[in-house]
Amino acid sequence: MGSDRELELFPQSPLAPPNPGRAPLAERMRPRRLEEVEGQDALLGEGAVLRSLLDAGELPSLVLWGPPGCGKTTLAHLIAARVEADLEYLSAVMAGVKEIRASVERAGRRRRRTVLFLDELHRLNRAQQDALLPHVEAGTVTLIGATTENPSFEVIAPLLSRCRVLALARIGPEALLRLLRRAAADPERGLGSRIPAPSDAVLEAIAAAADGDARRALNVLEAAAAVARGAGGAGAPVTLEAVREAAGRQVWVHDRDREEHYNVVSALIKSLRASDPDAALYWTARMLAAGEDPLFVARRLVVFAAEDVGNADPAALGLATSTFLAVERIGMPEGRIPLAQAVSYLACAPKSNAAYRAIGRAQEAVEAHGSLPVPLHLRNAPTALMKRFGYGAGYEYPHDAPDAFVPAANLPPELGEPRFYEPGEAGAEAGIAERLRRWRERRAAARRGKGA
Repeated sequence: MGSDRELELFPQSPLAPPNPGRAPLAERMRPRRLEEVEGQDALLGEGAVLRSLLDAGELPSLVLWGPPGCGKTTLAHLIAARVEADLEYLSAVMAGVKEIRASVERAGRRRRRTVLFLDELHRLNRAQQDALLPHVEAGTVTLIGATTENPSFEVIAPLLSRCRVLALARIGPEALLRLLRRAAADPERGLGSRIPAPSDAVLEAIAAAADGDARRALNVLEAAAAVARGAGGAGAPVTLEAVREAAGRQVWVHDRDREEHYNVVSALIKSLRASDPDAALYWTARMLAAGEDPLFVARRLVVFAAEDVGNADPAALGLATSTFLAVERIGMPEGRIPLAQAVSYLACAPKSNAAYRAIGRAQEAVEAHGSLPVPLHLRNAPTALMKRFGYGAGYEYPHDAPDAFVPAANLPPELGEPRFYEPGEAGAEAGIAERLRRWRERRAAARRGKGA
């Protein structure tokens, strides 16, 4: 079904180089059939959603969402070939409304179905997506958009509702190893005629350096083969040293203000909340390795100390704030040390979100009751006129009381007797809870006495 078109697909692709013999290994090893695609069994395995659609000859508009190097572009070309559709390729980095309309006009003149493949779909602005929408809706083109960004944030709702979103996975280690072995052994498209079969240790090192990116894995293999050839001549085996030199500094999947940024930050906060210092330190190290601003990490720790540790360990907020100042003053790489101290301390600290929940309840009361008048005894009376109107009347100074406590009511009477703050029993907050219980009992007794 469409096998001839699949075999000649990439030489005709706008992505294919003019001289295939000089193409990079990653280009030469692009899958030519769906069966060659590695690491996407959840979509292409027996009975999986995309496989079922293609076997039935159906192709709705799709958004392929996944990390770099997971096969989005390759899959789009193979899908078009499988359903025997013509392919229009556009890169959203360079395409505008004019280019989109030209592709749609060409599609309208064809008898066969046209797949419009839009790479980097998230880079289209709203106006460009609006221009595309009616043609997708009318079926003039079947859209396949590829994006590394969460489409729920980057694609307008009307267009997204007309597409099926398929999430592609990072390529796992076993799939990368299969791909690398095939590339190393293939004498025509791969390196089989140029290098001896690499050892498992070498291939595993390349897979680890690739970090789930198939393109990077093949690039590192090709570069390592070149390094080995330069050091030992033609036919020299690829060594671990050659891999280390070829891989260079590893580039981690991360970003500063998009989904992966928030995913890793969320993992850090939830690991801290779960009192798991090992996981929290790992996610911290992940962010720092990816180039995250260390002050961003420090700010999140300050918020966490107040929100999730709170009065169970009142020292936590001071430590987190000091950590922010330390990182700000000393910078990186030494800034990782106070960050590690704060992360491990906060993860191991007793936890309470009672203060966080208390301010939420107080805000709800403000929203529900508006600007209630401040009770007169709580108001300052700096002038004689204000005193005459009762400002400050009846106020008792707590420090004059034997135990520095006065059981006066300090809320507007319209609120009744709300309890916004309910301390927990962890750490230092247990003592706060006991003191507050006694104080509330005395206030309640005082109110009952006044009522009598």
